[in-house]
Amino acid sequence: MHLPRSAPSRLVLTAALAAATAGAWAQSTEPVRVGLLSTLSGPGAGLGVDIRDGFQLAVKLNGGKLGGRPAEVIVADDQANPEVGRQTADRLIKRDKVDFMTGIVFSNVMLAVGTPTFQSKIFYISANAGPSQYAGEQCNPYFFSASYQNDNMHEAVGKTVTDKGFKRVALIAPNYPAGKDALTGFKRFYQGEIASETYTALNQLDYGAELSKLRATKPDAVYIFLPGGLGINFIKQFVGAGLSKDITLFGPGFSGDEDVIKAVGDPMLGMFNTSQWGHDMDNAANKKFVAEFEKEYGRLPTLYAAQGYDAARLMDAGVRDSKGKLDDKAAVKKALEAAKFDSVRGAFKFNTNHFPIQDYYLRVITRDAKGRVTNRTLGTVFKNHADAYAANCKMPGL
Repeated sequence: MHLPRSAPSRLVLTAALAAATAGAWAQSTEPVRVGLLSTLSGPGAGLGVDIRDGFQLAVKLNGGKLGGRPAEVIVADDQANPEVGRQTADRLIKRDKVDFMTGIVFSNVMLAVGTPTFQSKIFYISANAGPSQYAGEQCNPYFFSASYQNDNMHEAVGKTVTDKGFKRVALIAPNYPAGKDALTGFKRFYQGEIASETYTALNQLDYGAELSKLRATKPDAVYIFLPGGLGINFIKQFVGAGLSKDITLFGPGFSGDEDVIKAVGDPMLGMFNTSQWGHDMDNAANKKFVAEFEKEYGRLPTLYAAQGYDAARLMDAGVRDSKGKLDDKAAVKKALEAAKFDSVRGAFKFNTNHFPIQDYYLRVITRDAKGRVTNRTLGTVFKNHADAYAANCKMPGL
C-alpha cells in the first residue's frame, strides 16, 4: 500500500456514526481516534503492513468499533525514521487529536515518539516495539505493550541453544536499541562461548562481510535478529554461501516468521525460533483470528499481525471498561491494566511496568499437512516469563 509522505492516510472504519440511544454513553457517537503510525516503506515495510492489517481486522470484526464507540484509524508511515516518526506523531496528536497511538515497529522510532505522546497524556499501545528503557527506569503510565519486551524472545533462544548443547555461537543484530536488547537477552540465558558479536546497519541488505567472518570464526551455531527484509536477505545469502551445512541457524520469531518463510522458501526448513505466539496455538480466539486473517488477506498471519490484532483488542477493552470516558485517564489506565480481552496467545496479564508476563514457545519451520513451509510449535521454553527490567520501574502517577 503506497502512502504519501506528506500526510497520514485516513481510514475511517465506520460508514457513519450511530444515532444516540437511550441509556447509551453521552460520548458514544464520537469516534475513538487512533493514530496508527508504522513502517510502511523500505525493508521493514512488511512488518508495518502486517501490524496495520491485524489491527484493522480486529476493528472490522468488532463492527467498526472500539469499546462500543465508532473507530477512526488514521494510518501514517514513519519510514523507520525517528525524526519522521516524531514529526508525524506530533501531527496526529495536535491536528488529528487522537485518543490512542499504536503501530511502531522499531524501537529507535518508539523512543523518539514516546516523549511527545506521553507529554500529551495519550495512551500508547505497542503492537511491537518494547525497548528496555520503557520497561525499566523510564517506564510510563501511558505506555502499554501488547507484544513483549525486546529481550524476551532472545532470552528464550539463548536457553534453547544452551539446552541443545551448542558451545560456540556467533551473534548478529542491527545496530539500534532493539538489536542491542536482543543480544543482551540472548546472552542472559546462553551459557556457552560467544564466537563473535556483530552489529550491522539497520537498512543493510548485503551480508558478504558478515558471512566471511562466520567462515573464518567457524562457530557451531549463529543467532540472528534481522527483522523483515534484513532476515530475508541474510538467510538467502547464508544458505547460498553453503554455510548452513556446518552452522546451525537460530533466530527469534521475527527472523523465522511467515513473511520471511514466504520470501525464502525451502532453505528455511529446520530453522528453530521462539515466540510468544504461533498460528497453530489451540485456543478459540487464535483460531478465529487465523481463519479470518487468511480469509481477509489471503496469507497466514505473522507475529506482527497477531500483535496488531491484540493491540486493538486491548484498546477495545480499555474503552469499554472505562465506559467510553476517555477524558478520565485514571479510568482508562485501570481498564488497560486489567486487560480483560481474549488474546490470541491465550492467557494475558501485565506486570507492574505495563509489559506482559507470558509464555514463550519453541517453534520449528517445517512442512505442514497442506504442503506449506511454515512454523510448528514444539513446546514451552518459559512459563509466565517476566522481563529483567521490571524491578527498576518505579511507575509514576498520571
